[in-house]
Amino acid sequence: MGNNNLKPLSELLPGERGIIRKMNVRGPIRRRLMDMGFVAGTPVELDKEAPLGDPVDILVKGCHVSIRKDEAQNVLIEVPS
Repeated sequence: MGNNNLKPLSELLPGERGIIRKMNVRGPIRRRLMDMGFVAGTPVELDKEAPLGDPVDILVKGCHVSIRKDEAQNVLIEVPS
């Protein structure tokens, strides 16, 4: 698939799903995200946002994970068209 279907995880709406395709971050943040299950090919769903929009609650590998939007910005997902 082309990159035109890729968008940052931070831009998902509650209930929207996608598949992780790429991470644009290096170092300890990348390792921390990978340890939490954010690995290429993994399906994810944005469950809900905090009242002020940050952090976001992501469903990944059957677990709810809260991450900041600036971290979610670095995770590119493919959304079904």
